[in-house]
Amino acid sequence: MQIVVDLTRCQAYAQCVFLAPQVFSLPGEEALLYRPAVPDDQLERVHQAAAACPVQAILVGEEVSSGAR
Repeated sequence: MQIVVDLTRCQAYAQCVFLAPQVFSLPGEEALLYRPAVPDDQLERVHQAAAACPVQAILVGEEVSSGAR
């Protein structure tokens, strides 16, 4: 599964980092880093992270190709 994070929307609340630390990271004062290709064992955590994002900056799966938010 593919994900995209809209870094112009991301406010670094880091809910995704807490929920899926193998996919998302927030090193220091820098912008959010993430793995666009999600490993199968992290799918549920990434869906939880996307749902928990206060600004809905994480696009998952079908949303990535359609650009829906």
